[in-house]
Amino acid sequence: MTNLSSGELRMLAVVQENHVTNVELAERLGMAPSPCLRRMKALKDAGYIERTVSILNRRKLGFEILAQVEIKVMQIPGRAVDEEFRRAVAREAPVISCYVVSGWADFVLKVVAPSMEEYSRYARTVLVRMPGVQDMRSSFVLESVKDSTALPLESLHRPSKGNTRQR
Repeated sequence: MTNLSSGELRMLAVVQENHVTNVELAERLGMAPSPCLRRMKALKDAGYIERTVSILNRRKLGFEILAQVEIKVMQIPGRAVDEEFRRAVAREAPVISCYVVSGWADFVLKVVAPSMEEYSRYARTVLVRMPGVQDMRSSFVLESVKDSTALPLESLHRPSKGNTRQR
């Protein structure tokens, strides 16, 4: 659970969906711009907002392929293969996300490429040659049903009977 007020959660809900100026945000929340700016700075300083970015349209930019790649790495006694793999994947621009996961694979990557041919070349010449890669499985996005970065903030703030704290 979070210690954020309902006003702070509303503020985060607005800014995670669209870019708005401080004045627009203040108007939408019924606040004056100065206190709104102070609250946003406090949320950033507290780490609730990691960074502010623009989400680019990968297809318009020519990245037709979005692959989910499962990677299993070897466990070699006396060698930090896991760390070597992490360092190698962090240097690869086509890898836009990398997650440590449970289950069959050790890592799941999201990889973009302009074409299937380019992905195939990248998989054969780079991915399978990364440190410790034992096995690799690729799946390709055919259609995006939902692709969001928005968190379900409305589920976080359900005050208990005794909790009437407002900020």
